[in-house]
Amino acid sequence: MTRLVRLRLDLSYDGTDFFGWARQPGRRTVQGVVEEALNRVLRLDPPARLTVAGRTDAGVHARGQVAHVDVPADAWARVADTLVRRLSGLLPPDVRVWRVAVAPDGFDARFSACARCYRYRVCDHPVGVDPLRRRDVLWYPRPLDLDRMNAAARLLLGEHDFAAYCRRREGATTVRRLLELVWERDADGYAVATVRADAFCHSMVRALVGALLAVGDGRRPVEWPAAVLAGRQRDPGVTVVPALGLTLEEVTYPPDDQLAARALESRRLRTLSEG
Repeated sequence: MTRLVRLRLDLSYDGTDFFGWARQPGRRTVQGVVEEALNRVLRLDPPARLTVAGRTDAGVHARGQVAHVDVPADAWARVADTLVRRLSGLLPPDVRVWRVAVAPDGFDARFSACARCYRYRVCDHPVGVDPLRRRDVLWYPRPLDLDRMNAAARLLLGEHDFAAYCRRREGATTVRRLLELVWERDADGYAVATVRADAFCHSMVRALVGALLAVGDGRRPVEWPAAVLAGRQRDPGVTVVPALGLTLEEVTYPPDDQLAARALESRRLRTLSEG
């Protein structure tokens, strides 16, 4: 039997011209492009398949994405010292693999993760976005009050059923623990939301941002996003903002000796305790 080795890949990409992370027939995806290059360098048959920490949607960017792949140990040994450089020669300029290394025992890019951190960038300057940032910053035509937005964001922290801010998937839980949600102005004057959670459900970050923008421009009261959350169903008043302003910045993991336990815990279907 062929001995396999698990590799961890750290990568980034501009999601503008991708149909998201997940491989789809006939569409250009990050997974498809990276797998094609990886299988070509390693000469794998059957081809290897990547498991990713966060399956980003079409148009979403990543600076700190993490994936793993299981490959034959002898194939890895042949290219261990040159794999990253050779991948750079094959990959298109909108995706880079920065590091490939043997993963520690128990590592699973998806299930071992403790948290994912996203940032959403918004320009509320009346003239618009710097043309050089048009692919990763959303222009918002109304001035934003970040103090109001942060007051509303604090009411959303903790473990809740985020069904009101998620696109439901059959058999999947919408219970998540929101660890951080804060707005700040960066050096360019953009309003930047940092959103950190143990995991996210589909469209959750963009829906949260949309609700908070409505607070920031004065159309909704500070308490409104929390009231939507408590309702546990999609509210037509919540706008899911476009993907272009969203970037996966970081995925964090526990110490190596806790990776397997964390993966086991992550697979447990979570529910909120009643009473």
